[in-house]
Amino acid sequence: MRLAFWRAGKDKPVVQRAMARPAPSAPKHVATSESGDLDLHALGGALMRKRGWIIVPTVLALVASLAAVNMITPRFKSEARILVDGRENVFLRPTGDRNEDRSALDPEAVTSQVQLVQSRDLAREIIKKNKLAERPEFDPVLQGFSPLKSLLALIGIGRDPLSLTPEERVLEAYYDRFTAYAVDKSRVIVIEFQSRDPELAARVANSIAEGYLVLQQDARQQQAKSAGQWLSGEIESLRKKVAESESRVEDFRSKSSLFVGTNNTTLSNQQMGELNTQLNNARALKSDAESKARLIKEMLQSGKPIEASEVLNSELVRRLSEQRVTLRAQLAEQSSTLLGGHPRIKELKAQLTDLDRQLREEAGKVSRSLENDARIAGGRVEGLTNSLDQLKKQASSSNGQDVQLRALEREAKAQRDLLESYLAKYREASARENIEAAPADGRIISRATVSNTPAYPKKLPIVLIATLATLLLTSGAIATGELLRMTAPRAAGTVSPEVVREIAPGIVPEIILAAPPEPVRAPAIAPELPVADLADVNADVDHASEPVLNEPRVDSPHTDTAAEIGEIEQMADVLVGEGSAARKVTVLGTASSESITLTALTLARLMAQQAKIVVVDLVASSPMIPAMSTDPVAPGLAELMQGEASFAQIITRDRQSRVHLVSAGRPGFDRAQLQSPRLTLAIDALLRVYDHVLLDAGAASDLSAELLTSQARAVVVPEASMAPDARALMCDQLRAVGFSEVTMLSKPCEALDAVEPGPRVVAA
Repeated sequence: MRLAFWRAGKDKPVVQRAMARPAPSAPKHVATSESGDLDLHALGGALMRKRGWIIVPTVLALVASLAAVNMITPRFKSEARILVDGRENVFLRPTGDRNEDRSALDPEAVTSQVQLVQSRDLAREIIKKNKLAERPEFDPVLQGFSPLKSLLALIGIGRDPLSLTPEERVLEAYYDRFTAYAVDKSRVIVIEFQSRDPELAARVANSIAEGYLVLQQDARQQQAKSAGQWLSGEIESLRKKVAESESRVEDFRSKSSLFVGTNNTTLSNQQMGELNTQLNNARALKSDAESKARLIKEMLQSGKPIEASEVLNSELVRRLSEQRVTLRAQLAEQSSTLLGGHPRIKELKAQLTDLDRQLREEAGKVSRSLENDARIAGGRVEGLTNSLDQLKKQASSSNGQDVQLRALEREAKAQRDLLESYLAKYREASARENIEAAPADGRIISRATVSNTPAYPKKLPIVLIATLATLLLTSGAIATGELLRMTAPRAAGTVSPEVVREIAPGIVPEIILAAPPEPVRAPAIAPELPVADLADVNADVDHASEPVLNEPRVDSPHTDTAAEIGEIEQMADVLVGEGSAARKVTVLGTASSESITLTALTLARLMAQQAKIVVVDLVASSPMIPAMSTDPVAPGLAELMQGEASFAQIITRDRQSRVHLVSAGRPGFDRAQLQSPRLTLAIDALLRVYDHVLLDAGAASDLSAELLTSQARAVVVPEASMAPDARALMCDQLRAVGFSEVTMLSKPCEALDAVEPGPRVVAA
């Protein structure tokens, strides 16, 4: 989009003009030196000239403060200290573990104890104990009524003592003289009290400390008494509940036949245990008898000697064995003299055979006896098994009733345990209530003593503060008046002239300057310069020394020129007053580009007296911007877009003001570079560094509307012959394309002075 709908049909030729610094009103001077700092020497001189206005009030304040502190009735302060340890005396505990210690107090608990020291109940006790209500110091009504105080109370300045009750008056005076606080990072509470009577101050401070401990002891005893009363009622109720619960348990047990035997077990469970034990014993006997009978039978069948203990332990077997041994001895004896066919030998052998037969028969009897024992044990096992099965069936049928019984027993046990716990607590509460010396949470570690040094008023600090405050106030008032006098507007004076002579079209004009300073150039930086670096560059340019113009003053401007400057000056004040709302100002119009550039430069110079201004040339058809720059051949925006120059190289200074200048480019540059999107970024970077950025847009025939209108307001420079209707239409059109506000000047700005060319003067 292009803003060319108001473009004039023909271009006007460039006219030679002489420019000078606008001077409708002098800049706002501050007490500064030539370097821009405050002129401390001038301020010091003003203070020395008016030293009488400083010394006299200071001496009067010194004398008045001395008289005041000596007339005030002094107060004496005494302090007592309490250690809040939070530990009980183990020997005063009725029950419980004597080695148990209470947990340490936290800072919040100590602060709570401070509030307890400051309680109104304790204050009333202290006032009553020390008879403070009978002293005029604490009740001002006792020493008479002052009509002046009544008058001040009527107009709302003071308080009428009669509007308060005697108790409120004494409490107010008490708290005015009483201070309690906790020492940092400790559990110590400091109690301070002030009074005109030093003995009374010490006595009241000690009374507060003692009253605090008594208050804690009373609170503990009252707590124990309340707990005992509540526990006594709960115990009576619990006793009834325990009796009812145990009665329900016994009734249910008798109805369900769930009687309890030894070891707190039911009879059915006890019987099952006994039967199980008997059954195991019977099974063991049966197995043992069967094993022994089987072993003896195997010995008899195999013909082996009978060596079972049951057989050998038989009396008959023992006698038969003895006889057998005797016969074998006889047989051995006879065999030594008789042959085997001898009748005696045969007889002995027959007897031995008969004894062996008897032994085997006896072993068979033992075996059959064991078998009978095994059958008896089997029968017993069978009987016990049947009995156990019956008991199991009976127990399974009573499991539901047993569950109900256990529930009743648990309820009874819970009630009984709660009753025992309440009984123990009741005994402890009763014992605590009966102990007259109940332990407190604190103890006095430092009692208040009588002080002989007044704590109020602090004479030396009060006198010093009053004297120094008067000295500073009087000195500040004189310095402020001097600064206001120095910053008052002065009459506008003439300015040093410049002559701009155009040599030929397209050639840079020669500048004949009364005192041309050397251009101050910042070091070169990269083309893509961050905003912070741009600020550093401009700061360097700002601190460059301004030229000292030694050329004589010339005639004052014409009357019509002064009127134009008045309009431009008003516009400058408006733009500076709006602050951030007018940071970006686009100067455009239908007049010649030179008139628009002259208007933009004049407006910038006026605004530079109060703010930091940069003028950006987007036209390059007028040689004024290069001519007014300290570096006429400096690169511009076109070179910045191509990356051939940096911000430090394109920003120059105006020769006649603090305005910074940025040209469109060197002669013959490609205007297509001004269509680059990077140009918008460069303008945004300037907006973040300068207070105001003025865009010299000329007729804005080939410039982007977004570049000119984005967050900007317009200042329109029309042709002198432009009709009012056309002016109004043009303002409406500019608002429609995006300008936040449009201001139409009455006519283009003309040259301020007509200066005759003169010789060049080199700056000192």
